[in-house]
Amino acid sequence: MTHTITAAVRGQTRLPGMALFGLFLSGFIGILTECLPAGLLPEISNTLGTSIAATGQIVTIYALATAVAAIPLSRLTSMWPRKNVLQVALGIVAVTNALTAVSTNYTLTMVLRFLAGVGTAMIWPHLGGYAARLAPAGRQGRAIAIALAGTPIALALGVPVGTWIGSFGGWEIAFYASTALVLLNMLWVQVTLPNLPGHSVDEHKLSRVLLIPGLRTILFALTAYMVAHNIVYTYITDYLRHVGMSSQTGWVLFAFGVTSVLSVLVVGAHIDHHLRKLIVASTVVFAISVLVLAVLSGIPALVYVAVAAWGLAFGSSPSLFIGGAIKATGEAAHVAQSIVITFFSASIALGGFIGGLLVDVDTALITWASLALLIAAAVAVIGGKKHAFPPSA
Repeated sequence: MTHTITAAVRGQTRLPGMALFGLFLSGFIGILTECLPAGLLPEISNTLGTSIAATGQIVTIYALATAVAAIPLSRLTSMWPRKNVLQVALGIVAVTNALTAVSTNYTLTMVLRFLAGVGTAMIWPHLGGYAARLAPAGRQGRAIAIALAGTPIALALGVPVGTWIGSFGGWEIAFYASTALVLLNMLWVQVTLPNLPGHSVDEHKLSRVLLIPGLRTILFALTAYMVAHNIVYTYITDYLRHVGMSSQTGWVLFAFGVTSVLSVLVVGAHIDHHLRKLIVASTVVFAISVLVLAVLSGIPALVYVAVAAWGLAFGSSPSLFIGGAIKATGEAAHVAQSIVITFFSASIALGGFIGGLLVDVDTALITWASLALLIAAAVAVIGGKKHAFPPSA
């Protein structure tokens, strides 16, 4: 890592666990806020008086807002102290979640969800860089993995728990609970995180960063990988119905969640010295898993194995791609992260959109489309030996 990143922790030899937990929880909250409605759509649609399909757009608009706002907000706040940016972002999420819980108007809810996505657009672009600057030399990769682990864990545990909480007193309770969690995180961040300085807004122009060798390969591989994931994950319930396993949806998702969390532990222990091997393995294992889902879906045991392998491959993929971008771009890492998050969020929305089109034709198509994208991602990752994912990474 660069002098800028390590200067904040000169002389430090241990990872700042309490500070990294604050960043972890911030990422967890971002994904939780995005996906929480997915498990509560029937109840929310009843309150808003809209169809489930229309209500589902409150997830899509959140992802779109994050994708659209990540780069401009990153540049706008680049000179702000890092903790200030994070606290403002968390405050936006807290307020919008609380107001969403009391809204009974569809248009107002859509506006609130857009603003919540804007808040998250201020969180994700600098979690990895913040973590790296807090870590001692040689341990930045592990710090990034810890900070970004909130993403897979929120997917694995946060949404089901939020849905369970909502079952006790309505979907609004889940949003109030998420608001309380955000407020607690703001307090934790205030106490544990040092307020590192920002970066000069003119230090690295976007066009110059995009020309840095390796970054475009990383962005292509990330987009193909994440669109492939979201094509299948968004419509996993429909896929399981298609293969006659709809009654086992909960257990299948549990298998995915458990191995996603396991992935965080495995990658966190090895990312500093084996980034290339991990990203190649993640892409190839994911591709093989989808191939099994496509051709061996008639064997339930193999569906479980494939989904578990998929979770293991996917769990720490954000850490791997963002870690690769940080290493490839050096001093321009803070700009590169905002670009990565834009592609990441756009891929969530695009994957859901493409998956919806394919499901309308034939549910089986989602696995084949995902496989084609993963083959393209694997080619990019394996071929990116010079700059994107060098053997030394």
